[in-house]
Amino acid sequence: MTCPFCGNIEDRVIDSRESREGDSIRRRRQCTACEKRFTTYERIDEVPYMVIKKDGRREKFDPSKVLKSLMQACGKRPISMVRLSDMVKQVEVLVTESPDREITTAEVGEFLMNALKALDKIAYVRFASVYRDFQDEQAFMAELERLAKPIR
Repeated sequence: MTCPFCGNIEDRVIDSRESREGDSIRRRRQCTACEKRFTTYERIDEVPYMVIKKDGRREKFDPSKVLKSLMQACGKRPISMVRLSDMVKQVEVLVTESPDREITTAEVGEFLMNALKALDKIAYVRFASVYRDFQDEQAFMAELERLAKPIR
């Protein structure tokens, strides 16, 4: 650390304290040349993971939003919170593994729809109806018919 008074690069730490929030460390230092004291703060340089919305806006990824949408789709269905929590964790892994620290809502939505389709067809249709923004009953019925078709 460079001394703000004399520019010397050698100092010693006299005291270290963690902040109340636990997100930074305050250090009291003393310059070895001029013996003046100064304070430095050490923080994690966190670049947030982002989600690219349909309209192009970027938002910080919020796992609680994913859980909320899953809870709405799975309301009154026999799906445990543990399963929903696991799905949220899988989405978090998707986001954190993206090389650009960004993921589109389309990718998140498709991932969740595939997971729900395998887990519970009713929850899948509920989620798809909001995610795909069905405008009328024909679009909704077409999705139900696709779902009812036997897999060959």
